[in-house]
Amino acid sequence: MVSTRRLAINLTALEQVMRQEPPPGLGSGAMSIYLGSTFATFNYYSKNSDTALKQEAAQPEVARDTAYYEANIGSVTSVDDFVNNYRLLNYAMTAYGLSDETNAKALVKQVLSSDLSDSSSLVYKLNDQRYLNLAKAFANLNPNDSAASYTAATTQQVVNSYLEQQLENDVGQQDEGTQLALYFQRNAANITSGYSILGDSQLWKVVQTVYDLPESLGSIDINQQKDLVESKVNIADLQDPTKVSALLDRFSAVWDATNSSAASSDPVLELFSDGGSDASASGASSNILDLEYGG
Repeated sequence: MVSTRRLAINLTALEQVMRQEPPPGLGSGAMSIYLGSTFATFNYYSKNSDTALKQEAAQPEVARDTAYYEANIGSVTSVDDFVNNYRLLNYAMTAYGLSDETNAKALVKQVLSSDLSDSSSLVYKLNDQRYLNLAKAFANLNPNDSAASYTAATTQQVVNSYLEQQLENDVGQQDEGTQLALYFQRNAANITSGYSILGDSQLWKVVQTVYDLPESLGSIDINQQKDLVESKVNIADLQDPTKVSALLDRFSAVWDATNSSAASSDPVLELFSDGGSDASASGASSNILDLEYGG
């Protein structure tokens, strides 16, 4: 039996989730919050993204790095200039999800100088969408004539990507599922084929979770992998924010259902249990999935 006090606490938490409000004690200065489950936390951030990004931009270190980038990127005229300025390079690499690769200067230089019209060039051989996005974003620095057909990212576009990536990193320290969902939401419109998903570990993790695809899938031919992914995911649907949102709600519910720590602490799920047992939490997660996607 659920105690009156516990039920009151749970109802308050449920109301906060449904209104997409942070719980008491997590005011406007909080860098990231966790509402007990990926389902609730992702929906909060999805509906409050502008506020969350403003808070991220106001953080002292983020503000300093952004100000430096904005003040100095305009003076960069070549790949060498860019690669040899660590602060600028690190900012850009972070913006495109490559912060761990900032010190691989030789590789980055080759990527930024790749022939973007040749599918056999290094940037395509890497089979990593992040590097391709980086190369296209800084096509104005590429000495290869093929880059002229690409429009380089504006300073503001890079800054926006940096802030979004930093927010996702902060959120990920508390909940990987929400980080993955936010990343997929941000990049869904750029997915053009199954290869785009297979070439990005975070996009792939979302699709793998939703459709329960095995790790062993990586052992078969890449073209077969691509065909299988496209048989599950309608790539055209990823241009529709409403359909992407539905997919990510499904991902969040499945993620929670398969992560017992999240399920047992979810204020929504706790309303349906008397002690947070694994069985009742799992069942409630399944019910949420049925409500969202049932017949």
